[in-house]
Amino acid sequence: MVRMSAEERRESVIRAATTEFARGGYYGTSTEAIAKRVGVSQPYLFRLFPGKKALFLAVVQRCMDDLVQLFEEAGEGLEGEEAHHEIGNAYTRVISERPEQLLMQMQMYVAVAAAEQAGDRELGEAVRSGWMRLWDTVHLPLGAEVEETTTFMAYGMLINCLVAMGFPPDHRVWEGLSPAALTDRGKRKP
Repeated sequence: MVRMSAEERRESVIRAATTEFARGGYYGTSTEAIAKRVGVSQPYLFRLFPGKKALFLAVVQRCMDDLVQLFEEAGEGLEGEEAHHEIGNAYTRVISERPEQLLMQMQMYVAVAAAEQAGDRELGEAVRSGWMRLWDTVHLPLGAEVEETTTFMAYGMLINCLVAMGFPPDHRVWEGLSPAALTDRGKRKP
């Protein structure tokens, strides 16, 4: 049996924590469940991450890094409507193929609201910083127009909510979305 390096184990913990936090949120997920999922002890988990909050922040960072990379790759060399379409399609594929990506985002926003109500601004600062990186990543390819970027991000958040609530692709709530929210086959995206 080949032993994992500390970095490989850390990556394994981040993947497991993403799944667990996506399902149960920050407050509803125990470090015990994360350790069990990855197959390590809690003390070992705390050698890799000093606490649950540090682990959640690492997952937030990974989630945002993955989205920024996705947006950069999808929009590379494109501008305007073409960039809008490709970035939107790439994002839709990711949330369809990897639902934990969408659920983790939704959990991040909920955790920020709860943490800030309790006086903790660190989670919010991390999530807002990641959100601004997403904004900046799409802003230039979409034409550097604030209104266009705002509309794009707003549609993305609406799609996040509709998908998270489980509205089927043919439900009437999708009717108001722009043609960019349609697949190439003329059907609504999931």
